[in-house]
This record gives sequence, C-alpha cells and structure tokens, in this order.
Amino acid sequence: MGPISVARLLASVRRQKETYLMSIHHYHAVIWIDHREARVFHFSPTDVERLVLHPDHPTRHLHHKANSIGSGNAAEDHNYLHAVMESIADAGAVLITGPANAKTELIKHIHQHDPKLMKIIAGVETVDHPSDAALVAYARKYFKAADLMLQQKL
Repeated sequence: MGPISVARLLASVRRQKETYLMSIHHYHAVIWIDHREARVFHFSPTDVERLVLHPDHPTRHLHHKANSIGSGNAAEDHNYLHAVMESIADAGAVLITGPANAKTELIKHIHQHDPKLMKIIAGVETVDHPSDAALVAYARKYFKAADLMLQQKL
C-alpha cells in the first residue's frame, strides 16, 4: 500500500474519530517527524497503536548555496502539520521528536492553530532516525521519568 495523501487522511481521521475514541485510549503519545513523514504512536505500558503520515508533496533535501536567493529550507506543509496535530488531539501527554526543524514547525503550527493542545506537549527532543521499537522505548522511559517528577511536585 502506497503513502496516503494528507487530504485523504484528514477526511478519514474525521470520519473515524468517533470510532478511534471508542477504542482503548492511550494517555501517552510520541511523534517522530521530519519533512518526509511523521510516525505517531499512542501507547500504554503494554500496547502501541501506530500511524504514519506523509505530506502531499514531500520535499527533497535542500542545500543552501553561497550567493543564492532563499534560505535553503523547505516551505512548511500546513495540511501535513495539521494532520499530525489532529492525530494527537485525544492524547493526554505528547513527546515530539525528530532530527531537524520539522518538530519546531509542528510546535509553531499547534500554537497558532490549536493553542489548547500546547498543554499536552510534555517535551520536544532531538532524535535522529530510531526504529519504531526504539522510539516507543525512548518515549516510555521519558514519560516514566516525567511522571515521577510530576508526582514529586504534587
């Protein structure tokens, strides 16, 4: 099965939102994002649900050349970022990871388009290209430490 377009995914997410909310709710989520894909995992200590999102028009890796016009950075894909944002709307705590600036673009998009979701962002971490299992293990360890720190503050 090929990559799904963001427009089709948004329509599908909206149609399936009630069904998804009826499934087992996972409080924690982790996102790994770059300009080519976003991997979103909702998880508990024993279960993981995975969703992979792709932009409608993936960007090639751009290099800025001396004496050229432009920043050398790819333009933000707002539909892509919005689909990623909607995929975490029912989570209670989210860790956003990735190797470059797509994670900060996602934070900026969330802040501009659904500021209420900023409350569930537990952290933003630079992570290269982990396997799915390594990413979920990293997130579980992150949230275990974060949850312990939160309990100490109470």
